[in-house]
Amino acid sequence: MAVKIRLARGGAKKKPFYQVVVADERYPRDGRFIEKLGQYDPRQDPALLNVKEERVLEWLNKGALPTDTVRSLLRKQGIWAKFKQA
Repeated sequence: MAVKIRLARGGAKKKPFYQVVVADERYPRDGRFIEKLGQYDPRQDPALLNVKEERVLEWLNKGALPTDTVRSLLRKQGIWAKFKQA
């Protein structure tokens, strides 16, 4: 069973809003998840990203794999560098 840190889409048509969640890769994109880690709103300028840094690092240390998009967002926040240093 692979656990991933990924985005779950919400919001209205043409107005996306995303939740950063930890989920089993077999679950649907917007379906069941294990834990909500934060939120991402690409429509704001600059894009809003709020995540629980300590929980993200804990899940990464447990072996959760971030998707490419989430990994790039974590790099922008500096969280990915902290994970790689540890």
